[in-house]
Amino acid sequence: MKDAPPMSPNGSREQANDPRVYFAAERTLLAWIRTGLTVIGLGFVIARFGVFLRIAAREGVVQPPNPSSTLLGVTFVVLGSAAIAMGVLQFARFVRGLPEDAVPPHYATTWPVWFAWLLTAAGAVLAGYLLVRSELA
Repeated sequence: MKDAPPMSPNGSREQANDPRVYFAAERTLLAWIRTGLTVIGLGFVIARFGVFLRIAAREGVVQPPNPSSTLLGVTFVVLGSAAIAMGVLQFARFVRGLPEDAVPPHYATTWPVWFAWLLTAAGAVLAGYLLVRSELA
């Protein structure tokens, strides 16, 4: 009787030692990073749009703005940072469950994790900066 193929981390009977599984997980992490950076960028633009409105209000072009653009922008920055953090946690947990031979040899698996954590921290610092430099402080 032929042996069944080994179980993969998701519980299916696929080839568990295929390096493409790791690369697919890494592409998913990169998609989370792209999404998080996009949301962070959108939040920054929204938060800084309040500065533009305040300048325009000084010139008498528009009514003075309320602080909602800053709060909304900071919320987006925090959500983008959280998306990156969730993606890196999911990636790290998945990679820990992979067999040794599923990860390509001589491939630095910790770099994507450290990079994603660095981006998460940068997003948190940006959110703090936007709050401190806003009209709310």
